[in-house]
Amino acid sequence: MEIREIIALDEKAIHALLLKLKEFFSITDTLILSTCNRTEVYYAHDIDISTEIIKLIGLEKGLTHIIDYLEYFQVFNDDREAIQHLFRVSMGLEAQVVGDMQIANQVKRAYQASADLDMAGPLLHRLMHAVFFTNKRVVQETAFRDGAASMSYAAVELIEELTQNTYQPRILLIGVGEIGEDVAKNMVHIPDAQVTIANRTFEKAQALAAGLGYSVIPFDEVNEAMAAADVVVSSIARDTPFITKELVKSFEIPSYKLFVDLSVPRSVETSVEDIPGVVLYNVDNIRSKTTENLEKRIASIPRVEEIIAESITEFFDWKKEMLVSPTINKFKSALEAIRQEELSRFMKQLNDKERAIVEKVTKSMMQKILKVPVVQLKAACKRDEADTLISTLSDLFDLERVLEDKQH
Repeated sequence: MEIREIIALDEKAIHALLLKLKEFFSITDTLILSTCNRTEVYYAHDIDISTEIIKLIGLEKGLTHIIDYLEYFQVFNDDREAIQHLFRVSMGLEAQVVGDMQIANQVKRAYQASADLDMAGPLLHRLMHAVFFTNKRVVQETAFRDGAASMSYAAVELIEELTQNTYQPRILLIGVGEIGEDVAKNMVHIPDAQVTIANRTFEKAQALAAGLGYSVIPFDEVNEAMAAADVVVSSIARDTPFITKELVKSFEIPSYKLFVDLSVPRSVETSVEDIPGVVLYNVDNIRSKTTENLEKRIASIPRVEEIIAESITEFFDWKKEMLVSPTINKFKSALEAIRQEELSRFMKQLNDKERAIVEKVTKSMMQKILKVPVVQLKAACKRDEADTLISTLSDLFDLERVLEDKQH
């Protein structure tokens, strides 16, 4: 947690980092995913520039000794290994709460950030659509997403468990970004809780609270509300803690005060736990209770892994086919050049009706000639034997020369 909050990237930092990668390394396929549980960069490049990317993250975060953090990064240089990791993360297999539903939206937003800057090339576009399709299959074909599964829901489960002996627990939610909003919506599972929302944008808090029957306070009254609350849930974006030990020491705590910190970087100083009666949980120690839903999700993992394996196989079949696609296009161009050359010799002697018939017949012949080599090339791809066929086809039809003649 201590390391992750130092490396965590917000939307502004991700945008800046993408631009630097584009400018410095001319990368076209890049995905940056930064959540409460991970900071990950996926990229396609001819050489390994992972250390350079880590240094750029350090530059973006103002870390002068980023080299000291290199050991904390795991580098996947094998494309299949990296792609498998992305699938596992996107499905929620690597999440703090197994099957976390929020991760799918976070991956979509990461992809959108790349697409907006033209940093999603054909490879990443195809890969992300494979991920989204796999996610849909997991939802439709398994019980992996049945029931509530998210860090926010796990936090509410924890609050419910720890306040079960408190009559009408007073709960203060600070910050209603994506996670805060999700916590607010899940809080209805604690029916006798008295929930109050504080948010920097008062209107956003009002709109959310109105639909849920909660109270709202202006953000400048948050300290007084914290003093009165039994439970404080904080999910605000800041580089330094918002709730300090000094502040909490000023509160009168008759029995207990529970702080749930869902922010990365952390928004509650860990030392608040030194104060008698204070209990603190953050994203590293919140786990979903072993409910029936969780057991169903865990039982579904083998099937989810099978679906992921099928999707990865399909993706790599496509990737292999992309290797032969330039040869197929050259072959088509070579045949088209021959067709046009022959047509130009005879077309002048034909009327319009005859020209149309000859055009149709020659095109049909060309398609038939193309069909078998194309099918064989694609089949050879799947067997990893395409190189020999590509070479044979290029030599037989002298594709490089035909292409050069056409260009000149």
